Amino acid sequence: MKFEPTTLPGIIKIVPTVHEDSRGFFMETWQANIFADCGIGAQFVQENFSHSRKGTLRGLHYQIEQPQGRLVRVVEGAVFDVSVDLRKSSPHFGQWFGEILSAENKHRLWVPAGFAHGFLVLSDTAGFEYNCTDYYAPEYDRSIRWDDPGIGIDWPLTTGDVPILSDKDASAPFLKDAELYP
Repeated sequence: MKFEPTTLPGIIKIVPTVHEDSRGFFMETWQANIFADCGIGAQFVQENFSHSRKGTLRGLHYQIEQPQGRLVRVVEGAVFDVSVDLRKSSPHFGQWFGEILSAENKHRLWVPAGFAHGFLVLSDTAGFEYNCTDYYAPEYDRSIRWDDPGIGIDWPLTTGDVPILSDKDASAPFLKDAELYP
């Protein structure tokens, strides 16, 4: 496995070593000691899976209390995955990082607590899996608007296209009006 820093400090790309032969492939996806040696000393308490159709945008989500670190990957299809630094004390506050994750490239991302997270489905369907370091707490669940011009995420949408959103995501506040981390 390779652990690669990204342009947004804190977000780490994990590229697995894939062993392929005529039967298919094998890869390790988690080994606590290797991840800890590479700066991800996480203990996961919850695993989530979503299945979505093309054009669905989920996010940008975070929990203001019980913040969750997330180890994410796509097991079917492809998504454009985005993280936004919501720590007001961070020199990277409000900055974003985006990466295509797919079943084909098998890459994963580590998104630590303090970041909002979301993704746009690029394939006909996508199966998205994420391990979380804390439990989902609906009373602390928050969202930031996906198209906030103050963040300026360059979503891979065709001009004029509007993604498929939940009511919650469609009415999420802009960063300037959101509850944030210190």
